[in-house]
Amino acid sequence: MRLRTFAVPVLAMLLLAGCTSGRRDLEDWVAAEKAKKGAPIDPLPVVKTFETFEYKSQDAGGLELRDPFGASAEEARAELAAEGGNGPRPDANRPKELLENYPLDGLDMVGTLGMGSAMEGLVKDPDGVVHRVHENNYLGQNYGRITVIAEDRIELVELVPNGAGGWMERQASIALDDQ
Repeated sequence: MRLRTFAVPVLAMLLLAGCTSGRRDLEDWVAAEKAKKGAPIDPLPVVKTFETFEYKSQDAGGLELRDPFGASAEEARAELAAEGGNGPRPDANRPKELLENYPLDGLDMVGTLGMGSAMEGLVKDPDGVVHRVHENNYLGQNYGRITVIAEDRIELVELVPNGAGGWMERQASIALDDQ
């Protein structure tokens, strides 16, 4: 018993002494790494200075100059009249179809029926009701007319305002819902 009480502390001291012997090579390695020179840093790019230009709306004689960034008043009126008078327009006399009450992103394609040119699309509205649609039916709130019904999508052409008082066509589609 006495040997055991003497041997345990001696053994512990030997183990602790063995742990500290490897620290010197670690300190040497850290010192060597700190002594190495780092890679050179690229110089900062030269900042170009630009000359400022001040636009004056009048010349030296006090004459009003034209805005370089906008059309003249006559050109703007002519452009609005040309864009507003020509191009596609929604048919105001056509009765609205049921699926035109919902936004296009609220409608889901859930399948098709038939084959070839007799193919019908199945569209689910936000209320969960499934509707049959054909080419030339309308969907969405932007006067979207169906142009193609394929097995995986329904393609349509929407009429959206062009910002100048007229309308322009925009391609859209509804893909088959994978769920």
